[in-house]
Amino acid sequence: MSPIIIAILILGGIGILSALILFVVSKRFYVKEDPRIELIEAVLPGANCGSCGRSGCHDFACACATADSLDNLMCPGAGNEAMAKIADIVGLTATAAEPMVAVLRCNGSCENRPTTSTYDGPKSCAILSSLSAGTTDCPYGCLGCGDCVSACKFDALHMDPVTGLPVVDADKCTGCGACTKACPRHIIELRKKGPKGMRVWVACANKDRGAVAMKECSVACIGCGKCKKVCPFEAITVADNLAYIDFNKCRLCQKCVAECPTKAIHTTRVIKQVTVTE
Repeated sequence: MSPIIIAILILGGIGILSALILFVVSKRFYVKEDPRIELIEAVLPGANCGSCGRSGCHDFACACATADSLDNLMCPGAGNEAMAKIADIVGLTATAAEPMVAVLRCNGSCENRPTTSTYDGPKSCAILSSLSAGTTDCPYGCLGCGDCVSACKFDALHMDPVTGLPVVDADKCTGCGACTKACPRHIIELRKKGPKGMRVWVACANKDRGAVAMKECSVACIGCGKCKKVCPFEAITVADNLAYIDFNKCRLCQKCVAECPTKAIHTTRVIKQVTVTE
C-alpha cells in the first residue's frame, strides 16, 4: 500500500476519533441554559455597552434570570419599558429608574474659543489629551476629536462641523454613560432628562480664575456666584472658580440662566418635540 494512502488513512482515523471524543464530551458536560435568558436578550438592545455594570447583554440576561430581585439590575439602554418586560419574564418586580441623558459641559465653539495651535496626529481625544492641552488655550474644554461619538452605540452623538463640538440627540440618548467614560477630560455628564425634556446645567468645566478663564474662552464660567445668589432652591454651588447645578435640587426656574453674565448656563426646552439648546 502506498505510504501516501497509509498517511491519509491514519490522519482520517485520528480526525474521526477526535470528532467522536468531542461529541461525547459535549454531551457529557452539556449545561442546559435557562430558556428565559434568550427571551431577556431579545428585549435588550444588544449594544453590549456595559452601562449595566456587566460584561455584555448576555451576562446581564443571565443575571436577571438568576436574580431574586431586580432592584440592583438596570439596563439604561433598554429603559423602563424593557425592564418591565424582563420583570414579567422572570416573575419579579422592576424598579423604574429616572431617565438620564448626556450633556456637554463645554460651549467652547470655534467662535468662543479660538484655535491657537495645530495638531496633526491621530484623531483621538485620548492621545491629544495625553500630549498637550489641546488646540486651544483652555485646558478643560472639549478636544473635538470625537472619541465620545465613536463610543456611542446608539447613534446619539455627532460632531457639529461648525462649532467643533459634539451634539447630543436627546431622543436617541439612553444614558448608558459610554461617552462619559470615553471623554478624557470628563466634561460629558449624565443628568436627568427632566420634565418635558427640560434641563439646566453649567456648560463649562474651567476651574481657572475668572480673568484667565475669559481669556481662554469668552463664555467660560468665571465663578462669580451670581447664579448661586439668585437660586431659591440652593441647587447651585461654586467651588474652584466653577459653578455647578445639582439636578436633584434644581426646579428649573431658570433665574440662574438670566443672571449669568457670560451665558455659561444652558437650558433646553422642547418645541414641537424638537430639543433646542439655548
